[in-house]
Amino acid sequence: MKTIEVCLTPDLIHQHDLKGKIVVVVDVFRATSCIVTGLANEVEAIKPVGEVDEVKALGKEGYLMAGERGGIKIPEFDMGNSPFEYQADQVKGKKIAISTTNGSQAIIKSEGADEIIIGAFLNLESVAEYVLQSKSNVLIHCAGWKGTPNLEDTLFAGALIDECAEEMKTVGDSALVAHQVYIANHENLFGIAKQSSHAERLSGFGIEEDLEFCMTESEYQVVPRLVAGELIV
Repeated sequence: MKTIEVCLTPDLIHQHDLKGKIVVVVDVFRATSCIVTGLANEVEAIKPVGEVDEVKALGKEGYLMAGERGGIKIPEFDMGNSPFEYQADQVKGKKIAISTTNGSQAIIKSEGADEIIIGAFLNLESVAEYVLQSKSNVLIHCAGWKGTPNLEDTLFAGALIDECAEEMKTVGDSALVAHQVYIANHENLFGIAKQSSHAERLSGFGIEEDLEFCMTESEYQVVPRLVAGELIV
C-alpha cells in the first residue's frame, strides 16, 4: 500500500526522504491558494523564488511581480498575495514571479522530490485524485509560519489524508495529528481556521474575504506541477 506522510514545517523537511515521492506543498493562507487560483484562471505559469531581488530581475524579463513579507504586499510589485488578484483579466496569459514569507520557501525546499505539486482547499479533490492515480508515495509539505506549524495547513493535510485513507497508509505521528485535527473540525473548517494565529495576523489587514475564500473546498479542478522551475497545469 502506498504511504502518505506530513511535514508540518519547512524547518523539519530535512527529516524526510524526498526521493521517489510526490511532495504536495500547501500554504492555505495564502500562497498556494493564489497559485491554484491563478493557474485555474489562465495564468500561463508561476515561478516561485526565494528573494525579492530575484522577482525584480524576472520583472525586467516581462514577468508580473507578486509577493509579500509578513502579509504585506511588497511596494514595487504588481501584485500582493490575495487570490482575488489572480482572477483579474490582466493576469490571463501572463507569467508571474512570486516570493512569499512561507509558501515559495516551502516549494524551494521541496526540491529533490520526484514531483512537486501544489495543494490548497481550493483544489483538494483534484489533488486527491492525482496522488491516488500515481504510483508514488506522498509527502504533504506544510509551509507553516516562519518555521513553526500552523493550523490551516495542518487541516489541509488532514483533509487530503482523509480523502486518501482507503487506499493509502499514514506514516508518522504528524500525519496522525493532522488527520485527527481535521476529523474533529471538518464540519466547521473556516470557523476553526480563522482562530489560527496566522489568520489573526492577516485579519488585521482586513482580508477576511480572502481567508474565507481560501477555505472553499474544490472550487477548481487544476493540479499545478513544478516543471523546469515554473508551476504549470
